Amino acid sequence: MDAPERAEPRADPWFPFSPCTVAGCLPRRPAAAGAVRRSARWAALAAVLPAGVALSPVVRRLAPARRAVLVRWWGGAIATALGVRVRVTGGPAAGPALVVANHVSWLDVPLLAAVAPGRMVAKREVGRYPVLGRLAARGGTLFIDRERLRSLPGTVAEVAGALRAGSTVVAFPEGSTRCGRELGPFRRALFQAALEAGVPVQPVAIRYRAHSTADTAGGPGVTDTAGMVDTRAAFVGDDALAASLRRVAAARGLVAEVTVLPPLPPGAHPDRPAAALRRLPRLLRR
Repeated sequence: MDAPERAEPRADPWFPFSPCTVAGCLPRRPAAAGAVRRSARWAALAAVLPAGVALSPVVRRLAPARRAVLVRWWGGAIATALGVRVRVTGGPAAGPALVVANHVSWLDVPLLAAVAPGRMVAKREVGRYPVLGRLAARGGTLFIDRERLRSLPGTVAEVAGALRAGSTVVAFPEGSTRCGRELGPFRRALFQAALEAGVPVQPVAIRYRAHSTADTAGGPGVTDTAGMVDTRAAFVGDDALAASLRRVAAARGLVAEVTVLPPLPPGAHPDRPAAALRRLPRLLRR
């Protein structure tokens, strides 16, 4: 998972830039759940999240199939605890793959864990997040250092090694979060790892929408956005993680749609991963 970008655009692979901001992307008066429901969600999250941290050393020792079952359950439990309805279409291909998805929120991470569990790729700063950073490290996250461009070949080699060893690796090629209305440019480096390891690229599209007129009606002055792109889960610009958590926990009628698209076979683009890159944004816009 990558935190929102606050820096100016940089012309290298480690510094992607997102134009999305809190003021420009997030609704001013989002439909909110009642106080009792919000309290129940916080209580559920307080039970599920620490349980994942505490049990992660044990889970890592389990056989891969059993570990995947528990990771899927935990990822789904995070969304359920927060009151987010999850709709999944399709399923990942069997075997190791490079899973790539558009990036909207920190919530993308447990959603992908529930659908296609694997080792995440995240920038180094994520490892310093309270609770989530420890969980990411114990889950085998591959951290990248975007301050050192010369480390790029080593990162690609590390990801390729994980893929060859049979691990699925999950990455966000945009490199930063956007509000969900459009895609940013994809960075090429990690696609080279899939090419070198001879594994397919598995695209996944993540969308957040409002549930229905009944669920999203928030009273006078609140716009009915049923079925439209819902930006309440977006984690962009100068947003703080705590503020984003509060917003999601208070959201009424928030739906996460996870669409697993057809994989790109490892031999489909033997020359350059750029050929696959041209196709992936079109797939993710479906």
